[in-house]
Amino acid sequence: MTDNLRRHPVTALKSARDMAHSAVQLVTKAARANLPAAPDDSHSNLGWNPHGNVFYSQPLPLTAGAEAYVGVDIARLTLAIAVGREPKASLDLAGRSRAEAEHWLDGELQALDLTPASTVSLPYHLPDSAAAITDYSTASLAGGLATLAAWFTLAHTTLNAFASAHRDLRPGPSPVRCWPHHFDIATYVGLEAGDAETARGIGVGLSPGDDSYDQPYVYINPWPHLDPQDLPALPKPGHWHRDGFVGAIATAEEILTLGEPEKELGGFVEAAFAIGVRRLGV
Repeated sequence: MTDNLRRHPVTALKSARDMAHSAVQLVTKAARANLPAAPDDSHSNLGWNPHGNVFYSQPLPLTAGAEAYVGVDIARLTLAIAVGREPKASLDLAGRSRAEAEHWLDGELQALDLTPASTVSLPYHLPDSAAAITDYSTASLAGGLATLAAWFTLAHTTLNAFASAHRDLRPGPSPVRCWPHHFDIATYVGLEAGDAETARGIGVGLSPGDDSYDQPYVYINPWPHLDPQDLPALPKPGHWHRDGFVGAIATAEEILTLGEPEKELGGFVEAAFAIGVRRLGV
């Protein structure tokens, strides 16, 4: 995996990130069109299949207890729909417009007696550069898309191991899922019951890059925010972020200084999480 993490410069992934961010909206729109809205919006979030580089929807119920899934392979930009574990149809997005992709997806959903994805208006704004994409292309983005997929796989592996290690906490870790608004993959570890605005907890995840860091980065963000003026030293390879939010951060460039990121990143996450738990007084 390490070679794939290094395949494309991590500070030059923005175009690939925008393309993939745009494409996964097709998946979440299919879910929003066909699932009851959850209070925490979790009906719209996405799972990650590291074997196919696929972000996939929550299950869409069909008749007789069957379930359909919509997914997109972000490395190859292929949109697909499956019934249970069986692939039903796929569409190569390269060279197609967003309108063409939505038309194809609507037809596949209607063939299963599901509601078309195009009936949905997203309740959030994407970054301008992602929202502006109207045509899909992989011609110049293949290396960037494959690298981006490798970072999501690293996050998926690290976060699931972390969540499993802390499964005895209550309320404990949420499932590791991608939130298509910010395009981050994360778990939230509830440390006490109560209102989400005041109850203590820690978000642990990976952003593929945003206005804070124009590259993938792992974050461990305690809530409520810690005092930015009173923070202990973090182990390598991370640092504290203090602008806008307070959290332990390890950027892709920092992570790649590790000899074996797949084995060593989890240690940083655990150490930063332990600091957060202590500082929150849990």
